[in-house]
Amino acid sequence: MSRPLQALLLLLPVPSLGVLAGMFWWPESGVGQVLFGLSKLWIVALPAIWYRFVERKPWSRSPAEHGGFGPAVASGVAVSLLIFGAYFLVRPFGWIDSGMIRERAELTGLANPVVFIGAAIYWITVNSLVEEYVWRWFVFRQFEKLIGGKAAVVASAFGFTLHHIFALWAQFDWRVTALASLGVFVGGLLWSWLYLRYRSVWPCWVSHAIVDVPIFVIGWWLIF
Repeated sequence: MSRPLQALLLLLPVPSLGVLAGMFWWPESGVGQVLFGLSKLWIVALPAIWYRFVERKPWSRSPAEHGGFGPAVASGVAVSLLIFGAYFLVRPFGWIDSGMIRERAELTGLANPVVFIGAAIYWITVNSLVEEYVWRWFVFRQFEKLIGGKAAVVASAFGFTLHHIFALWAQFDWRVTALASLGVFVGGLLWSWLYLRYRSVWPCWVSHAIVDVPIFVIGWWLIF
């Protein structure tokens, strides 16, 4: 078995298992939350350890030597507008149960405006960077070694989408889950293409961070 395939097998199932443990199997148990947290730790630690000790390469800050920030900002703004458009398009159909969303926000503490804003800042700035590090810098490169760059764009986007499907399914009906999952997949395609083109996580992160903003704006409207 090739090393890239080994790396993918060690990482790809873990985020989905973490979401299933924390949101479906043991949602109100400390066991589920611990397993969810461990899954997050695993997908952050594995790429760094693998790169340094298996690929035997020095850690890098992924410098943006080829630019890419203009397309990153433009793509982030374009996708953000699509998200707002999709929300206002489906809102009249009653697909989004704001009451259920508020109940879940109360359980997690996000019904507190200060907590919500803090979580939004974390997700927009830190979590988006972690996801780019995991899914573009690590997962995309492993797929690229196996199947080439263009196919890796699609494969890594699918891997990125999979655990989001479970997370969305726990909170929304199948129609919103399907629509939002399609949006996640499109985002994954976009950010993988940016990495393929510019070879740095930083343009990917800029685009990703911009796209996360409308998600939390809509979340604020629904909860408060």
